[in-house]
Amino acid sequence: MHTAASFYATRRGQAAARLLCQRMAAFWPEGAQGHTLGLGYALPFLPLWDRPDRPCLSARLDTHVTRDAPPWHGRDCIVNGTHLPFDDLKFDRIVMIHALEVSEDKNSLLRQVWKILKDEGRLLLVVPNRAGLWAHTDNSPFGQGTPFSRRQITRWLADACFQAQRHEDALYVPPAGPCPAGPVRMLEWTGRTLFPRLGGVCMIEAVKDMYATIPARPATLVPARLRLRRARVFSRNTTPRRQPRDMQDT
Repeated sequence: MHTAASFYATRRGQAAARLLCQRMAAFWPEGAQGHTLGLGYALPFLPLWDRPDRPCLSARLDTHVTRDAPPWHGRDCIVNGTHLPFDDLKFDRIVMIHALEVSEDKNSLLRQVWKILKDEGRLLLVVPNRAGLWAHTDNSPFGQGTPFSRRQITRWLADACFQAQRHEDALYVPPAGPCPAGPVRMLEWTGRTLFPRLGGVCMIEAVKDMYATIPARPATLVPARLRLRRARVFSRNTTPRRQPRDMQDT
């Protein structure tokens, strides 16, 4: 198994981290806003929003992909995806990467994220793209676990009371072969222009759907005159059956 820590220590992993950091900064260009949590394995990306007055927290999932990691400022911990050790409505922003695809209980993980995220908070979710090449090669953490399509991840978020607002694909550099020696921005731009749906990962920004449990249509009213009675299929109070005339004579 290729863990996230070993991958990002390689040359290809560092190039992938730089590309993803550029795309993440485009989602939240204003910098740190409130408390930020990195869930899964977000250590290479938290410096984008880490500030002395607003330090970021890292919560690595207890999986074979995300368990091992170098020390990080003493603000890093290992958590269980079904019971996150944080207060409700704690964080303004949550970055999830290398989390949902390696989780055994995906719905519980998303519901836990919904609880600890503030009502006006935002979630940035990064998952492997089923149509991309990175999900089909096992030399990186993006090739571990379950990849998703855009429709699938939108459905998962909707089931957990999240509303997806922005979708983008990223990581168009090849996952195997010689690692590009020069800048990879041109290669990334070319792939995004020619093959916009074939990126290595899907990046989704979502918000809490506070009205997800309210029915979309009004309830159907039953008229008062219509009274439905329960069918007495196995009732004991049945009418006795009369015997035939010839049996009564005998």
